[in-house]
Amino acid sequence: MKIVVTGASGFLGWHLRCRLHATTDHSVVAISRDTWGELAAAVAECDAVIHVAGINRADDDALSSGNASLAHGVADAVVAADRPIRVVYANSVQSGNDTAYGDGKQRAADILRAATSSTGGSLVDVRLPNLFGEHGRPAYNSFVATFVAAAIAGDNPAIDDRDISLLHVQGAARALIEALDSAESVVSPTATATSVGAVWSHLQRFQATYVPSGDLPELADDLELDLFNTYRAALFPTHYPIAFTPRADQRGRLVETVRNHGSGGQTFVSTTVPGVTRGEHYHLRKIERFVVLEGEAVIELRRMFTDEVLTFPVTGEAPAAIDMPTMWSHNITNTGDSILTTLFWTDSLFDPDHPDTIPEPVRPVGQEQR
Repeated sequence: MKIVVTGASGFLGWHLRCRLHATTDHSVVAISRDTWGELAAAVAECDAVIHVAGINRADDDALSSGNASLAHGVADAVVAADRPIRVVYANSVQSGNDTAYGDGKQRAADILRAATSSTGGSLVDVRLPNLFGEHGRPAYNSFVATFVAAAIAGDNPAIDDRDISLLHVQGAARALIEALDSAESVVSPTATATSVGAVWSHLQRFQATYVPSGDLPELADDLELDLFNTYRAALFPTHYPIAFTPRADQRGRLVETVRNHGSGGQTFVSTTVPGVTRGEHYHLRKIERFVVLEGEAVIELRRMFTDEVLTFPVTGEAPAAIDMPTMWSHNITNTGDSILTTLFWTDSLFDPDHPDTIPEPVRPVGQEQR
């Protein structure tokens, strides 16, 4: 299918594009604020639209009218196409709750429903709860992003503790993709019950365990894993490499490369001949650590749908870890004259049916290879 994604460079839009790239063969046309003028032409040639673009933070007038205005843009494009189109709308559980934001989201749903009905298409209204995840903006996308920034800075924010339900943004992306084929007109993804205070406690524990030594904290469930991936994404790249202190005596040298306070995961060691590159992939959820034990190498990473490549020279003479952030393509190249020995660790056992390893070159096509 050819899918138009609006709001493609925003928080949810970026995660949605990552998941579409990782789990489907759909062709994606990314529409952002800068390319909004191309929307009608894109919709004229598409099979479906996933409408993510929205206004989350503004005064009441902008919240109410802005989301409706964006929906009018999509609706006009659908009507102009003059054929049945499936529209999936990233709505909110706050829709219609008598707030300016809820009013704007509800009006947007009504506008899209009328447009799709008039052309024989259909609307799937996906009611999303509170979202959080990697690369969220503090004081904008989620209180979780705000808390992550505070934990890293060593601040102690005022906490109004209350029960809350959270959904990792990749869960929202999954729901939006599944809605492309849904027989339901309204979809409500299941969120995880927690509390504001519990989220802060998890982040404080991550900070105390991970930052001083690189120890991996215990992650008891999916929520904690998703919170940890969110937290360590905010540490990248300034926190890395994580330097280790070798222990040496007359017998040789010992380096503790992975100290996991939870489950053991999987560890393996590889050798690489000079000039060869390994990797060239990314993960949606997996935690992966690289530690060079002998030889010289360069580790490169690129955040999906961006061009900048970050480079980390590493050597077995000064063992250090790079933990790969989720949804960043990465590789490792032997830049020395001898065999490179590298330890790799992942937090989960490899599952060939669900490998969570998506091929993607670090350097975009046309970039000079190292």
